[in-house]
Amino acid sequence: MLQSIFGSTSSTPLPRPTSQYQPLPEDDDGGEDYPDVHTPLRSASPLKSSKAVDNSYGDAAAEMLIKLGRDPDAHIVISPADDARILRRIDLALLPIMLSVYFLQALDKATLSYASVFGIIDDTGLKGDQFSWLGSIVFLAIMVMQPPLALALVKLPIGKLTSFMVMGWGLTLVAMTWAHNFRMLMIARFLLGAFEASIGPSFVAITQMWWRRREQTIRMGSWYCMNGMTWVFGSLITYGLASINSPLKPYQIIFLFFGSVTVAVAVVIFFWMPDSPTEAKFLSDEDKVIAIQRLRDNQMGIMSREWRSAHVYETLTDPKTWFWVAMIFCISVPSNGISLFGSLILDSFVSNPYHTMLFNVPVGLSHITAVIGSAWLAMKWKLKGPVIALMCIPPIIGCSILLHFPHDKENWAILLTGYFCLSTFAGITPLIFSWSAHNTAGDTKKKSTSALIFISSSAGNILGPLLYSPDEAPGYSRGLAANLIFYILIIFLVVGTSIYLHRLNQQHSHRRLALGKNPVLVDMSLETAEEIERIGGTARSNQGGIMRDRSNGDNGTFSGSSTVEAHGEAGTQADKAFMDLTDLENEDFLYVF
Repeated sequence: MLQSIFGSTSSTPLPRPTSQYQPLPEDDDGGEDYPDVHTPLRSASPLKSSKAVDNSYGDAAAEMLIKLGRDPDAHIVISPADDARILRRIDLALLPIMLSVYFLQALDKATLSYASVFGIIDDTGLKGDQFSWLGSIVFLAIMVMQPPLALALVKLPIGKLTSFMVMGWGLTLVAMTWAHNFRMLMIARFLLGAFEASIGPSFVAITQMWWRRREQTIRMGSWYCMNGMTWVFGSLITYGLASINSPLKPYQIIFLFFGSVTVAVAVVIFFWMPDSPTEAKFLSDEDKVIAIQRLRDNQMGIMSREWRSAHVYETLTDPKTWFWVAMIFCISVPSNGISLFGSLILDSFVSNPYHTMLFNVPVGLSHITAVIGSAWLAMKWKLKGPVIALMCIPPIIGCSILLHFPHDKENWAILLTGYFCLSTFAGITPLIFSWSAHNTAGDTKKKSTSALIFISSSAGNILGPLLYSPDEAPGYSRGLAANLIFYILIIFLVVGTSIYLHRLNQQHSHRRLALGKNPVLVDMSLETAEEIERIGGTARSNQGGIMRDRSNGDNGTFSGSSTVEAHGEAGTQADKAFMDLTDLENEDFLYVF
């Protein structure tokens, strides 16, 4: 059944390349002459050559390059114009889908918050902490689904898998329209979480397999800021839907409308979203080569379709895995607590429920500003940790304000200011996602690490709403005080993670030196094509160029003293890019602070 839907799902490892590649042309003096990317690609059939391909490749990108007659280890020249052209095609093909899906997922999660304003608690007879459990049960389902989804994301075509999961949650949301008691709501919300569980890990994996490390932060920020768009447009759409005269309750109309739209989008995803760069119909063979070569400096590969138990073991024993897990837990607790109870906190000093809904518009805009602003700053600085720590400061101030002042109409201005200060928490989660993604390699390890991160995120999201209780309204002091502590803990975790990554870079540098390699490596995955060309010429930059020594803790600037010969030892840096090695196995992998 799965084979007929998804294609091959066999546990047989991806076949190692056995064909031969056409040797690259050599110039008169014996030096390499880099091929132009516009040269027509050779036949995919086995080619006669004096050079045989090493059978150790474990990535689909290497297999495709060999089938097209290319050497997986060879660098090609990519001009800034071609780089921009391919990036634009990828963005136009994938980002609209990803933005739409994440927007709908955020809407689906927010519908319960909207429904609370329009009477679902009274209509369905919810008592005590039952409403809190409706928020937490979604994340319990997400947590339970992560291990099998990690396996599925390695084995199955990611585009088809995503479309089926989106279809499932859309149908569940439609069915939730007629849920009229706690039991029915709990079942619907659990199914909703089970189907939505794949979206976050899938989107992290898609971002890793399509974009360079420099580009990933902004792309992750763009689809994650759909949470803020939900607060803006979701609130406006909900306001309009709730105003419709109908036998249905306002929240029933909300469930039915958003569920129907989600089902329609799932159909589009099935027919349009590609499963990997090697299978993208919107790219020609020549453009696929460029798309793959753009990712070489990431040292992460693309996909393998082979589950490696050794990668799982390394994931569990790698200390930085648990740094990401701890950080995402600490931000998820306040994130979901505020998301679910934010409207009720606003309602404590804003009397009209329709005004409460409209106040979510500027809150959503502040979320978007925080996500995009923090992503841009992290890309500009080429650093994640300091930006995360910086983004924790406004929420610390906001929690302090909301804890200090009584929640009444007289203090509405200062309370609203404190509430808006909480908004920058939205920029922290995508930075943690991208920080982890930038520092993890190996297909199975990437998926396993992602699973643990989303399990931790789900655990935090489960706990978050439970720290708030309607009995503590309007102050919700227990929840806000806990949030304050978690924001402070994140800052300490950032410091510990940065120190550990610095140590790993030093260890890799020592390993390279012991192997006779240059200990200082090129790190062009964080630079634009224009910057690479400006630094020293495209060929020189790809094979040697200007070096950045992150193990020495510099600020990411380039120094002429770090230059090596273009065809020197550093030319082997990308030889392991498509071997499906983990970041710890590959001594050429550079960690990003």
